[in-house]
Amino acid sequence: MATNNKGIPAGEPQPGTGYRRRVIVKFKDHVQLPGENAARMVMAGGAGPWEALAAQFQGITLEPLLTFKQPDQFAALTERARRLDPAFRPANLNAYFAVQPPPGADAEALAKALSSWESVATAYVEPPPVEPPFVNAADDPRSVNQGYLDPAPDGIDAEYAWNFPGGDGAGQALVDMEWGWTFNHEDLAAHGITLISGLNHSFFFHGSGVLGEIAAVDNNVGCVGITPALASIRCVGQHLPGGGYSTAQPILDAIAVMSFGDVLLLEAQTNLFGYNLVPVEIEPAVFDVIRLATSLGIVVVEAGGNGGVDLDTVVNPGGQQIFNRASPDFLDSGAILVGAASSTAPHARLGFSCHGSRIDCYGWGENVDTLSSDGTNTATNLYTTGFNGTSSASPIVTGAALAVQGLFQASPAGDRLDPAQMRALLSDPANGTPSQNPAADRIGVMPNLRAIIDGMMLNLPPDVYLRDFVGDNGDPHLGAISSSPDIILRQSSVADPQGTFGAGSGTENDMTLGYEAEAGQDNFVYVRMRNRGGSDATDVAATVYWAPPSTLLTPDLWTLLGSVTLPSVPMGDLLTVSDGITWPSAAIPAPGHYCFVGILSTARDPGPAPADFLDWDNFTTFIRNNNNVTWRNFNIVDNMPPPRANPPDYVPLPFLAAGAPDKARRMRLEIVMRLPARAEAVLELPSEFAELIRARPRLMPYTPFTNAEGCRVVHLPINHCGRTRFPEVVFPAKARIPLRLLVKIPKEQRQHEFELFARQVYQGEEVGRVTWRLVPQRQPQ
Repeated sequence: MATNNKGIPAGEPQPGTGYRRRVIVKFKDHVQLPGENAARMVMAGGAGPWEALAAQFQGITLEPLLTFKQPDQFAALTERARRLDPAFRPANLNAYFAVQPPPGADAEALAKALSSWESVATAYVEPPPVEPPFVNAADDPRSVNQGYLDPAPDGIDAEYAWNFPGGDGAGQALVDMEWGWTFNHEDLAAHGITLISGLNHSFFFHGSGVLGEIAAVDNNVGCVGITPALASIRCVGQHLPGGGYSTAQPILDAIAVMSFGDVLLLEAQTNLFGYNLVPVEIEPAVFDVIRLATSLGIVVVEAGGNGGVDLDTVVNPGGQQIFNRASPDFLDSGAILVGAASSTAPHARLGFSCHGSRIDCYGWGENVDTLSSDGTNTATNLYTTGFNGTSSASPIVTGAALAVQGLFQASPAGDRLDPAQMRALLSDPANGTPSQNPAADRIGVMPNLRAIIDGMMLNLPPDVYLRDFVGDNGDPHLGAISSSPDIILRQSSVADPQGTFGAGSGTENDMTLGYEAEAGQDNFVYVRMRNRGGSDATDVAATVYWAPPSTLLTPDLWTLLGSVTLPSVPMGDLLTVSDGITWPSAAIPAPGHYCFVGILSTARDPGPAPADFLDWDNFTTFIRNNNNVTWRNFNIVDNMPPPRANPPDYVPLPFLAAGAPDKARRMRLEIVMRLPARAEAVLELPSEFAELIRARPRLMPYTPFTNAEGCRVVHLPINHCGRTRFPEVVFPAKARIPLRLLVKIPKEQRQHEFELFARQVYQGEEVGRVTWRLVPQRQPQ
């Protein structure tokens, strides 16, 4: 396809073809002029010296600028806008007229003369046709690179949105305003695109490229759009039948047939008031029509223009900074204005892009892979990898708006966002990718659909979680971290795990369901989970590891026990129980108590891997902030001393205090007990560790100087009802310090339950604990 030196396909009419210069005049609201014979009424009503003006500019005519297909249409639209937007103060669009000067007349002098009339609010020479805001859209060989669909920071992550109902634009309607399109392009024809008004005039490659970015059909050829499943695509042309050209009229034609929440894209820029290639809303008539559109609930996305202008410095003939949000003269149309940035991250503002506080969002302004066409509008299979400018940036933001609208409409609430809500959401830095230098670029953020979807506003993905403690709701917390009720060890299999442990079982919050491992036979582990997200979770893998009881449980202590996959975990925060994971007898090292670590993972809510915890910073973050992982270091122990207890009458509670896996770190050991009066508690510890923590041991007369492993040990009395805190000391890397709590419950109290725990603290934050509940003797299950 041949192009000229600006990248425009050969045969395209050039900007300005057929344009007739007009002066746009807006009379003040008290001036009532009819649509017909307006000039006569100006003279009759004393609105201005029309005769003198006609004598100076012979042959001038006065006609309404904006026409309505039905006489009461404007009144109906403004009334509907008032109901939807109580803050809306409608401009009188009937007050806009076009004055057609004779050939060769000085249009600027005519506008100046009209501006001097007392009855005139404003008069200006209508901007001429300005080519759409693209930059050198060269016809390079097509590639498969549509990086704007990719995850942030590269793109807007449209691919993620497609995983959710409505995220592909299903049910949504788009109107695009510009010059021309190839409606029967192989990647568009299935949409059945129609023209609302105006002409399909020229620059067909441009409109095709715009629509390709947004809605190219998922049909095994060419590209795929951001929202390929749109329910409706319509267009309005700025070139009018009979040779006219307008921006305000096609917008008015569009909004007359659009509904609340539909999206209108303005692929146009203009020259006015001495500024080149700036947003079209600089023109007063266009601004007023856009303001009507947004008050009607129509989301308007507007190209920011390719003039490289700092919009904060733009002033109108009245000296007002209409684009500067910090100025008292700022005029807000409610549209989303879009700037252009580089295609590679970090995305830097491209030099041609207008910028300033009025720009809300940005998109790729270069290297966009999309559809194309030729100057005769006959080719239906052309593509380009070089679509550029705020022309290519605006469709990216438009696609994001349509995806968000679809997602919201498909959500349980079933609502669409209004223009203010949509703009706030898409322009929120929390929901987008900042540019390379936000303070200098001043082009807002590129929307990130994943951030919007995963945020609590939509809460669409599944959010499966394991409780760290009874009462845990899946949020980051400061509660217990090793007391999960959701990993259950049984010595025999359970016929109906859901009925026994799930919602409605009566055991939902029971911490005493777990038992000691029984050696010499298979044991069985059941995992309970909830899904607090906005969609069902499918194929959820629950993986369980075992470890010796330890106050610090980093992955170097874990051993894989097994995993199970749940086909579905329904939304609604209902307790769902897995089938049993068999712990084979040959894999159980000995009878007794073990710690268990559980991890959940599903495609749209992936869990961490053990390797993630080997990094100490990750480990301390994951403990409380990742609800896909939990620890059950909670042991149910008979408060009756075992036979041949050593020392007699004491219940032994063995555990490890461990070091970090990477390097030596300063930590502190604490023990908290809630035992009855006359109970006794002793900590048995290696003599070296006792010296390290500067403890003052006592020797128990009936205790040997060495423990069962042959290590020299000493004994410390522990506060049986309260907290015992040891000094902060350096724990060597991967240290394994064997400890035993020795607890004696008075015989008359052994029919009751008591709880105690030991924990390790790092920099004031708990990083692990072992909990024991002493209960009356139970029968194995």
